[in-house]
Amino acid sequence: MIRNASGQTDGVYYFTLERAIQWALSSDLGLQSAQEDIKAAMARKNARGTDFFPTFNLTYQYVRNDDKQTVTELGTIRPRNEYTIIGKFTQPLFEGFSILNRYKISDLSLQVSEASKQVYRQDVIYSAMDAYFSLLKSRKLWEIAQETVSEIEAQRKDAKNFYEVGITPLNDLLQVEVELANAKQDLVASRNNLQTDEANFNKVLRRPINAPVYLEDILYFTPFDYDIEYCFGQAEIHRQELDIADLELQIAKKEFDISKKGFFPSISLEGRYVQQGTEWDARGGLGVLGDSSFWNITAVATWNFFEWGRTYYGAEEQIYRVAQTRLERFQLLDDIRLEVKESYLRMRQAETNIQTIEVAIAQAEENFRINRERYQEQIATATDVLIAQTLLSRTRTNYFNAVYDYEIAKAELFRAMGVLNMVN
Repeated sequence: MIRNASGQTDGVYYFTLERAIQWALSSDLGLQSAQEDIKAAMARKNARGTDFFPTFNLTYQYVRNDDKQTVTELGTIRPRNEYTIIGKFTQPLFEGFSILNRYKISDLSLQVSEASKQVYRQDVIYSAMDAYFSLLKSRKLWEIAQETVSEIEAQRKDAKNFYEVGITPLNDLLQVEVELANAKQDLVASRNNLQTDEANFNKVLRRPINAPVYLEDILYFTPFDYDIEYCFGQAEIHRQELDIADLELQIAKKEFDISKKGFFPSISLEGRYVQQGTEWDARGGLGVLGDSSFWNITAVATWNFFEWGRTYYGAEEQIYRVAQTRLERFQLLDDIRLEVKESYLRMRQAETNIQTIEVAIAQAEENFRINRERYQEQIATATDVLIAQTLLSRTRTNYFNAVYDYEIAKAELFRAMGVLNMVN
């Protein structure tokens, strides 16, 4: 087959592990949703940044009185129509550090969104790797099932020939027929598993569910050269979940600082410009006493100095929230270390199985060959051949289970360590 740089093989897309991961990352809707969450967090941070600046508002007011009022000495003191334009600004000066802390919380929340995207990205990478290796394993097991059927069919042919010439009893032939039927059932089951794993692979990559799949096989076994303590250390450094827990702890502390706002007065600066009149443009007129426009600036300090302990209890609640967040972080670290330990043990178990079964495959193949030859010479029975064939099939199955389980466990270990680039 000819494969070009884009991964096309005779019109069909050909996946390497790296290409499968990149496809999954580029098409996953969850990652796109996480990016939108980051944009929303950025907008929220920008909105909190405006709290430091003054606010402006404009009010236009019209009053229709039942009648105008006049005083002989003064003339009209209340006209029938009153128009007022009020321009106002408010500049917060001090609110118990709550404005600054809310802005810092919005910045921390943005960092949480960015870290959460990285966590989800790791999950997407692991899902792609798991689907990739699971599909390779299903394909190998299907090929073994095909080989098993072919080997038993060859044995059936020999048994039938021997029976027809009267060399072996009917029982030998019937025994082979039964094993052949069982092998064909196993072949159907393995084919169904293969199709299911192909569909799952396409689902992870968001391809059409029945699209054909061509994968590059894993040709070399790469041992993992690090011990469990190294893995623990990497997890503590790289797991984004721990970074999120640290950020949430900082947020809880800022919430505590905000809860103490009531212990301080709120100070602000307010300015007003007022223009009054009897016409729609509020330009003065008959009945407007004094100057038709004026302005003033007011410094305002407000302090609710007694609220039956509301501020105190609110601050106390946030103290407990901080302690709760800190404990959750410790629990998360314990859970992560357990994930690393379990993944590491599964990987080591599969690694040991590979090394053990590699030798056993050659022995099982030689055992099957010898029994086939002995049967053809009528030194061994059909039962001996079937036992040897079953042993060979099981050994091959165990080997490829171990190979791909090792790759899956290693990917799971990388995920547990929080390593973003999990392709080694």
